[in-house]
Amino acid sequence: MWFRRVDEATGRLSWASQKEFFMTRHDYLPTGAWQPSHPVGSRQFAHFPVDRPFALDGGTQLNSVSLAYETWGTLNADKSNAILLCHAWTGDSHATGPAEDGHPTPGWWEGVIGPDQYIDTNKWFVVCSNVIGGCQGSTGPASAHPIDGKPYGSRFPVITVRDMVRAQLRLTDMLGIVQWHSIVGGSMGGMQVLEWAVTFPDRVKTIIPIATCTHSTAQQIAWGAIGRRSIRLDPKWNNGEYYDAAIGEGPWEGLSIARMVSQVTFRSDNVFSDRFGRDLADMDADYNGLGLWDRFEVESYLDHHGDRLIRRFDTNSYLIIGKAMDLHDVARGRGGLNKAMSRIKANTLVLGISSDILYPTYQQKQICDVLVAQGTDAKYVEIDSPHGHDAFLINLDQVGPPVKRFLESNFA
Repeated sequence: MWFRRVDEATGRLSWASQKEFFMTRHDYLPTGAWQPSHPVGSRQFAHFPVDRPFALDGGTQLNSVSLAYETWGTLNADKSNAILLCHAWTGDSHATGPAEDGHPTPGWWEGVIGPDQYIDTNKWFVVCSNVIGGCQGSTGPASAHPIDGKPYGSRFPVITVRDMVRAQLRLTDMLGIVQWHSIVGGSMGGMQVLEWAVTFPDRVKTIIPIATCTHSTAQQIAWGAIGRRSIRLDPKWNNGEYYDAAIGEGPWEGLSIARMVSQVTFRSDNVFSDRFGRDLADMDADYNGLGLWDRFEVESYLDHHGDRLIRRFDTNSYLIIGKAMDLHDVARGRGGLNKAMSRIKANTLVLGISSDILYPTYQQKQICDVLVAQGTDAKYVEIDSPHGHDAFLINLDQVGPPVKRFLESNFA
């Protein structure tokens, strides 16, 4: 039997034998997390003082915390040109730059950041850190526990977006930056942007939240719950204790399914229909596609994205970060949404995406409307794209120009 698969080099669908299609699914390491024995790549590391435990929202604490981060450009004399980028769920500190030893994929915002790009590193000093709980150099479930040196695994505590931001604050202080000129991020990165502006209003001059929300809705939580269940039901997840599993014996199946579910929410119906239609992926499928396991082209696409993630991500980190997104609510413990948002002093550019089914535009319009109503300088720009939630990573010709104008118009 022959299958259609996505070619890694070209991104195009090509034919593969059944053996070729499935053989790569059995050479997975138990985790795609970066480890200290791996090439460092472009990472730098901020190691928090051992005598200063990091307190978490949940009432517990972490010791010996590290954040991996990358920088581009040069910090000016008065440190007024610093921009913090906040990554989305499965992102990391590698916001721009080629795939290389230590970085299995190119930067997630390649084409936006760099010399003479929309965020021009001839002008701006740009920082991006891997969030706490992540798996690409920052302290997370795959990291060594300071007591016994074994991976945290199931011992890693639940964290929140506020915890991510407080960890970034420590990095900010270690870099000697008093106030960020701007903090920019999409999706979960946008959640961090809002939390920064609410929690530390004097530490940020402007913000750009993209395709995000003030709180996760029931439907957004529901999508995450399906993914968590697929991981929990994978026996190879082993309640989070899988790091010593043999090659091919980690929880890749559960994580792949979780990613496939998410990928459906990242794109729009029109994009799926236009790209794949109802075409079958199996070259020797029944003429009418009536075989139970005859596969459609869109299934090959989802398989591709599921299989890619397990090679560069950690299953426990996926759970921890996904839960943090579900818990996101800037109003929590702050007397309601209006009172929480009234803390924001930063001039704001909000970007939404017309076809986003995961974070619909009414959520970004709400952010802007609340800020304008309280007298904060805020503007909403909508990206007209068929690509759904991922458009902020795809339609750079629409995302980049308003970001560039906003950053420069607010720089004195």
